[in-house]
Amino acid sequence: MPLLGAHMSSAGGLHNALSRAKSYGCEAVQLFTKAPNQWRGKPISDDDANQFQSVLAETALQFPIVHDSYLINLASPDDALWRKSIDVFVDELERAAKIGAEYLVMHPGAHLGAGEEVGLNRVAVALDEVHSRCPNLRTQVLLETTAGQGTTLGHRFEHLAAILNRVKAADRLAVCIDTCHIFAAGYPLSPRREYLKTMRLFDKLIGLERVRAFHLNDSVKPLGSRIDRHAHIGRGQLGSEPFQHVLTDRRFRGLPMVIETPKGEDPKYGDWDRVNLAALRRLAYRK
Repeated sequence: MPLLGAHMSSAGGLHNALSRAKSYGCEAVQLFTKAPNQWRGKPISDDDANQFQSVLAETALQFPIVHDSYLINLASPDDALWRKSIDVFVDELERAAKIGAEYLVMHPGAHLGAGEEVGLNRVAVALDEVHSRCPNLRTQVLLETTAGQGTTLGHRFEHLAAILNRVKAADRLAVCIDTCHIFAAGYPLSPRREYLKTMRLFDKLIGLERVRAFHLNDSVKPLGSRIDRHAHIGRGQLGSEPFQHVLTDRRFRGLPMVIETPKGEDPKYGDWDRVNLAALRRLAYRK
């Protein structure tokens, strides 16, 4: 079965994200290694990294995932911002590798009016430099599918295919599919024939073997809206059916699938992470 998990806070120490995930019965986890709205974070000490590894072994969580800073834009046409983004992304990759994260998820970026081709080329050149500066790190970078707000790249499968085709060390890259994002970008995930059609297109353009992780999120906005707003599982525009298709797809068995749904407590339903994870577990085992 897929490995279900959630994005967890690392407040009080990176290892706390693992403990929190385990308390929710997770098998996988995603976290930030620093505040996502900051360029730089406190360095990760050897003690921090060792403690993370120790708790990881205790919790038996698999394929720990780090998400990079939201400020990074490897597609930027502004040379100063592009250069800063490369430097900070190198730092993100080094931080993820230091704690032993399996994957580092990143958004391709936004071309800011320079055009898709210019933006995609900037991303590829940037990733080539990142790889040359981090030749021996085992953490794999995952390109995340996006909803396509503004000039954001990654909302078409062709965008990710172009990046993978242009990067020299493409074997160091793979893909994270976000269900909310591809739905908002215009790719239907139900009924089943539409789900299969979308996955066939992905396979043709990118290859399903490149999928290493999923973000399982419902969508506040409708199909093709290109607006990125996550909803609780089965309570948004996607509904429950698409998640059952993903969870029971044999091609994705054993992959980490984490929720990034809104946090908090509901007076009627309780802790939303527990509610959403329980909903996914029911769908995973429903015949």
